[in-house]
Amino acid sequence: MLDVLKNRTYRHLFFAQVIALVGTGLATVALGLLAYDIAGADAGAVLGTALAIKMVAYIGVAPIASAFAERVPRRTLLVTLDLVRAAVAVSLPFVTEVWQVYVLIFVLQSASAGFTPTFQATIPDVLPKEEDYTKALSLSRLAYDLENLASPALAAALLTVVSFHSLFLGTVVGFVASALLVVSAMLPKAKMPPRRSVYERTTRGSRIYLATPRLRGLLALNLTAASASAMVIVNTVVIVQSSLRLGQNATAMALAAFGAGSMLVAFGLPRLLGRLSDRRVMLTGATILAVGLLTGPVLMTSFTALVALWLTLGVGYSLVQTPSGRLLRRSAHEEDRPALFAAQFALSHACWLITYPVAGWLGARAGLGTSFTVLGLTAGIAALVSARLWPQADPNELHHEHPDLDDGDEHLKSFRPAGDHVHDFVIDDLHARWPVTPRNQHGDPTGRNHP
Repeated sequence: MLDVLKNRTYRHLFFAQVIALVGTGLATVALGLLAYDIAGADAGAVLGTALAIKMVAYIGVAPIASAFAERVPRRTLLVTLDLVRAAVAVSLPFVTEVWQVYVLIFVLQSASAGFTPTFQATIPDVLPKEEDYTKALSLSRLAYDLENLASPALAAALLTVVSFHSLFLGTVVGFVASALLVVSAMLPKAKMPPRRSVYERTTRGSRIYLATPRLRGLLALNLTAASASAMVIVNTVVIVQSSLRLGQNATAMALAAFGAGSMLVAFGLPRLLGRLSDRRVMLTGATILAVGLLTGPVLMTSFTALVALWLTLGVGYSLVQTPSGRLLRRSAHEEDRPALFAAQFALSHACWLITYPVAGWLGARAGLGTSFTVLGLTAGIAALVSARLWPQADPNELHHEHPDLDDGDEHLKSFRPAGDHVHDFVIDDLHARWPVTPRNQHGDPTGRNHP
């Protein structure tokens, strides 16, 4: 998996991602302490609102940012957004009112909504071989999981010698270092799409996404993953400290178990995806998540059983989440990838916007067992919907026709006879709908077109 770090450009981008993630983790801890400093007992409400603002920014800003940024050089865009995030982090220690926190969080997360999809869409161009890209996806998953473990520990160590305001300086250092690493990387020039209206540019990613069967299946899988992660993130502290009467260390251990399960998968996933299809791996992960949530009411009565459950959910979560970039990569032309990654970014966070309040509200009002059951049923139904929407026969090359094109059209010239018109199929200007023919339904018996 570490072989891809021999690529200088990817190596710089990867470490830029890692350093920015650590900075973001420090900001998360510092923001909680800042909210308590300003609002006291109402800090939970402040943080809940800040989380909602974050999700709204991700869902609303990502497609718009992608539409307006497609003609800006990638390196310029990424560096500018890193510096915007650093400027917000510099400002946060000086706020004195709750509304100021909300405004700065919206600016910060809007910059992230522009940065993250652009960054993700750049990696397939840096690593064009699917094997290398799969390793990069696993490394990225590993980076996210390590950040979840390292940032709180680093924050705790720093707070023994500095005030929480100083943690924001660590965030600034992270974003500035990320910008410098991006500057030092020679990014491939993005292929320019044709000029389109603002509406077409803003909605193009979601239109490609929703017109592609495997991505409609991915959307359902996003809901499965969001159901499990929301239960873990929102209710771990409640289960451990209220139900089991254990301390903060036990809460940290339980959360670490979820991250450890995810990391275990990240190490083995490149080899696993070399043997099995994306669909089988991701649906297996979704099944693990649904079954795990449904057994939660029984297992949450013991800390050891809870840790085992969280470890298992971490495995399922990574099996669902990590290969998603491969699906996006093979479902669009190079020039459309930023828009498609932005659509995935927005739609996946829309799922969390649903499951976060469900996990919290049901846990508080109806009990944790009910929360487990409802989210488990949601995950299971979403997994079944995904299996239905995402055909088992999912070849890259599809037979299709173009009744609206003249025989002399450039797109048809190399295909004779017309009935043999077959090539790698993605939704674009010439292919607005997914073809359904007996040959496509039968699929490729050799499996050569089934990543």
